[in-house]
Amino acid sequence: MKINIYTDGGARGNPGPAALGVVLGAPINKDYSEYLGVKTNNEAEYEAVVFALKKLKALVGTQKTKDLEVEIFMDSELAVNQLNHKYKVESENIIPLFIKIHNLRINYKNVHFTHIPRAKNKDADKLVNIELDKNTNANNNLFNL
Repeated sequence: MKINIYTDGGARGNPGPAALGVVLGAPINKDYSEYLGVKTNNEAEYEAVVFALKKLKALVGTQKTKDLEVEIFMDSELAVNQLNHKYKVESENIIPLFIKIHNLRINYKNVHFTHIPRAKNKDADKLVNIELDKNTNANNNLFNL
């Protein structure tokens, strides 16, 4: 069995308030978003992949993941090339996330990362922005009391 996943992470400012968006394709067809606090864009991209692989494992179970092929589509060319071992990971903040993803990949038959243009990652990007709007507006309202 194969599943396509679209992930995105973003920060307003770099670093700044950050969030992730994950779209799990058929047969699951579920969307997720989460506010991450203050992170860099790259950290948010990696957090989205960690979230996606953990969530997928939780939904399908450990046994089924062993036969599952996963293709993760991302609009971060840097993250894709790092995760596909084409570029070196040098950031101290990214190394632990890279290791987490490496350890999560072991649970699956195959995990591959594919770069796509932002225009083809609209759903995951939209989830990031909704989460950021929701959380940054809530924080702004606290200062207006």
